[in-house]
Amino acid sequence: MSAVLDVVAAVLLPTGAVFCLLGAVGLVRFPDTLSRLHAAAKAQTLGLLLILLGTATQVPARYALVLILVALFQLLTVPVTGQIVGRTAYRTGAVHRAGLVVDDLGRRLERDGEREQERENQGWERAREEPDREQGRETGGREREDDAS
Repeated sequence: MSAVLDVVAAVLLPTGAVFCLLGAVGLVRFPDTLSRLHAAAKAQTLGLLLILLGTATQVPARYALVLILVALFQLLTVPVTGQIVGRTAYRTGAVHRAGLVVDDLGRRLERDGEREQERENQGWERAREEPDREQGRETGGREREDDAS
């Protein structure tokens, strides 16, 4: 059984290392932010998972549990980080939008922008109405003082 685990580790560890290397090369070579994010997220994650799996076959079971936790942490954090970096790149103009096949985020931001514009317009209308109301109160108060004298 030990020989089989050695063969599995001998396959998984170099394969994971190759995926990590390809992810690093893609990070350097790809032209735009979204392609680089893809290389960093997909290839690096797969490479790390293969390395962790290969390592888990060679260590005692109590250490394998720690490696599984590292793998879960990687699987949970990489998509969230990629999403945040991608949205930031999109909003700052680092993404070439003409190259996108489907631009769901652009449509959503336009829709949210229109809603925000409507809120601002309503806010300005309210702000214009409030001084008129306050002036009426002040004038009413002055007239009462004038009537009293």
